[in-house]
Amino acid sequence: MREGLVYYKNKFAGIISENEDGFIFKYDIEYLKNEYSKPISLTLPKQFESYESKILFPFFDGLIPEGWLLNIAVKNWKLNTKDRFGLLLILCKDCIGSISIIPKNEEK
Repeated sequence: MREGLVYYKNKFAGIISENEDGFIFKYDIEYLKNEYSKPISLTLPKQFESYESKILFPFFDGLIPEGWLLNIAVKNWKLNTKDRFGLLLILCKDCIGSISIIPKNEEK
């Protein structure tokens, strides 16, 4: 199973993981308890239950670069464009916007 730590404005918000059944996103309990924390996306409102999907959640898939920027990354790092979760873990450590995804084995 591969996992990524999800940060919202440099605050740990939860974990996204991939298993044989698909994908799971779960908010961190402390993040949920903080009344000032915001949902990472309107499509993933704060809740204690895990979100599960057979496909990579569109919000996370949308963080992956496209076009020429993706082509440069694929060429330089020899990435598989069909491995969307792998692309998310490798290319979204410092994406545009408030969200960062750090592979679990590379914790901040």
